[in-house]
Amino acid sequence: MSTSSLPASDRPDVTARLRDALLGASFTADGLLELLGAPAYAALARSETVPALRATRGDTPLETLVRLFLLQQPVPYARVADVLPVAACLESGWLVRVGADLEGDLAATVDVRPYGGPGGEDWFIVSDLGCAVGGAGGIGGRGRQADTAVVLGVGGASTTLAGITVRRPVSAALDLGTGSGIQALHAAQHATRVTATDLNPRALHITALTLALSGAPAADLREGSLFEPVRADETFDLIVSNPPFVISPGARLTYRDGGMGGDDLCRSLVQQAGDRLNEGGFAQFLANWQHVEGEEWQDRLRSWVPRGCDAWIVQREVQDVTQYVELWLRDAGDHRDDPAAYEARYDAWLDEFEARKVKAVGFGWITLRRTGDAVPSVTVEEWPHPVEQPLGDAVLAHFERLDYLRAHDDAALLTEHFKLAAEIVQEQVGLPGAEDPEHVVLRQNRGMRRATKVDTVAAGFAGVCDGSLSAGRILDAIAQLVGEDPVLLRDRTPAQIRLLVEQGFIEPA
Repeated sequence: MSTSSLPASDRPDVTARLRDALLGASFTADGLLELLGAPAYAALARSETVPALRATRGDTPLETLVRLFLLQQPVPYARVADVLPVAACLESGWLVRVGADLEGDLAATVDVRPYGGPGGEDWFIVSDLGCAVGGAGGIGGRGRQADTAVVLGVGGASTTLAGITVRRPVSAALDLGTGSGIQALHAAQHATRVTATDLNPRALHITALTLALSGAPAADLREGSLFEPVRADETFDLIVSNPPFVISPGARLTYRDGGMGGDDLCRSLVQQAGDRLNEGGFAQFLANWQHVEGEEWQDRLRSWVPRGCDAWIVQREVQDVTQYVELWLRDAGDHRDDPAAYEARYDAWLDEFEARKVKAVGFGWITLRRTGDAVPSVTVEEWPHPVEQPLGDAVLAHFERLDYLRAHDDAALLTEHFKLAAEIVQEQVGLPGAEDPEHVVLRQNRGMRRATKVDTVAAGFAGVCDGSLSAGRILDAIAQLVGEDPVLLRDRTPAQIRLLVEQGFIEPA
């Protein structure tokens, strides 16, 4: 797919007029929700358009724009002319005529999806036709599985990465594999300079449209795979990537298949990021990784972490190889193909996994932070439970807690004052009527929404942390209550205190 079928990216005058017209008609995330209602709005994320089509049978300006740009329905010229600067949109390629009649129907050349920014901004994500609604789900439904260079719109992975990214003012940010430009758009709000790369020139063109139509500053757009377009002397304060992480035989679809063997693309991306970060800078990725027979998946991921970087890796989901293959065959619309071709692709995928001794595939988040510490901290954990997005502040706080713990040995920790974090609850599990619980669980209602099992001493310690007493004084009081030697209690409890601090249950007062 070339870029010739896309709107012109060098017509800021037209883009500004189009943006004003869209906003004037309330073609925004809030406007869509009000027009369609929650059920029809949610159905769009599942690639189901019938409820939205039923809700846009009228002729209001907003209904016209939803049918034109989001549902890709031909709309009569006169209706569009009431809302948009038609001549300019036709001349610059945002619209095309359907048929030879100059006053007939018009159609959009790209998807335009309203997208609400974290600060209430009204943004627009541009993507290829059939790809704004439900992400990749539109591809198979519109016969686009052969378009290997297709550019997707907003999907669950995109919003997940945007939500977990650390947001703080930085000088330079890098978006690797920018796609439709969602991550670059977010980064432009807090980075002085944004560089975006993509192997697909069509994606770079669409990113330029997304930024311009959203009223964001232009990015430095560079064609090439991952770090290839980045100069050897360039470093960044933030690197983000929702890469083509799908582990597949071959590279049929540019937007998802990395073309390297197994999980090598994600591994190489993580390993190369360390040298591209400034001191204190963050690199944040979504990734897939193999679960290989005879190997601990945690050890596999620890081996990816580059020297000089702290890391926090969270596995959010695991699928066995059959589930994984079926997911991505459906993503490409292959289940609608000839059954024999579908079975052949399925079989080839399983052959690849069998040859690599892969039994399952994990999905999750990888965050690196460049640090000058001689002994970096690497946390690899599994947490498949619901979290509270956005998580960027929680990610930053995690690394700040690591710095605190690194600076305090056990003796120093016992002299510190702590307080219980906000919205922590305690659950006790045991038989009805039992005098003591079998175990105690502390649970967070914010951020990661963690739950951790603790003994009664740690639970009691956390419960009285209000900043008034040092950790050592609290343990001495607990030792007196339970009849334990205070010296022994001081010796064995700092490890639990460290865990409670690291996971955010208690914090320095």
